[in-house]
Amino acid sequence: MALFSIPHVRIAGMAASVPKPREHNADYNWISKKERDSLIKNIGVEFRRVAPKGVTTADLCVIAAEKLLNELEWDRKEVELLVFVSQSRDYLVPTTACIIQDRLGLPHSCIAYDVGLGCSGYVYGLSMVGSMMQSGAIKKALLMVGDISTLTTSYRDKSTYPLFGDAGTVTALEYSPEAKPFVFNLQTDGSGYQAIMIRDGGARHKMARQSFDMKKISKGIIRSRLNVELDGIEVFNFSLREVVPNIKALLKSTERSLDDIDFLVFHQANLLINNTIRKMLKLDPAKVPYSIKEYGNTSGASVPLTMVSQLREQLMAGKVKLLLSAFGVGLSWGSVLLETDGIVCPEVIEFNK
Repeated sequence: MALFSIPHVRIAGMAASVPKPREHNADYNWISKKERDSLIKNIGVEFRRVAPKGVTTADLCVIAAEKLLNELEWDRKEVELLVFVSQSRDYLVPTTACIIQDRLGLPHSCIAYDVGLGCSGYVYGLSMVGSMMQSGAIKKALLMVGDISTLTTSYRDKSTYPLFGDAGTVTALEYSPEAKPFVFNLQTDGSGYQAIMIRDGGARHKMARQSFDMKKISKGIIRSRLNVELDGIEVFNFSLREVVPNIKALLKSTERSLDDIDFLVFHQANLLINNTIRKMLKLDPAKVPYSIKEYGNTSGASVPLTMVSQLREQLMAGKVKLLLSAFGVGLSWGSVLLETDGIVCPEVIEFNK
């Protein structure tokens, strides 16, 4: 296991943006009312935010960053690092982070790059940005994490369409010699890469005419090779097999227990998975906030979106001890122990094109 700590870095602020269009899964007419009711109850997704055509993850992240930078009163010339974590970038070429650097008016001295991670992206992103900042050579940075997951779902695929929502987030980090360390446990199992994937459109299988052909996979599941496919049973088994040991190893390495934390924020995979993991850890439901009912599974954005939407008042008020755990596509998973202290955290922003 990749257990390591990063000192001297603190979260200064967080912001999140979602598209204004809101879909209710009770209106998902591809399946019966009985199936819809069961889906909402077990998967936990009642509403989802769906980006209009032409709205990208970068758009959501930029509007969140503009709000956060203004509230922090940061001089943009001092932002030296921008990392964009997403699997729905603006273009194949160039990197989206470079475009965002220009849109935000950040200096040419700012390092900017993309990371192609999904569900685990926020925890991994914190480790990358923190690693580059811990020496003090970089004083201020922006971590942007999000996805337009609805872009690649098929309406006629009941296993994916009602699950995913769209969101973009930004976390402002700064060098602070007094900050308590972030402690990570990151893991990977690429043998399970086919559990969540889009088969065509990359270099391995280029987009072709037949990529658009809609094929019936099973009852209620019709999709093309350009749509995301999800092996629900494999993802469920993976999550229950790996997440709890990952968290316990992290706690053991720091000689802490779950009693020492205020909140455990999970990737919002689905309610059944998350509640099962919570029960395995014997955690009080009050310590495990959820945003999945209102926003769905928002991929890498789900952990910071949950923090902003569910824990905003606590994060602004004072010290909060957190354990963040994210897991999914890759297969990739990880957790981090950290403490925030009176951060800037505006309300979730609705992006109206």
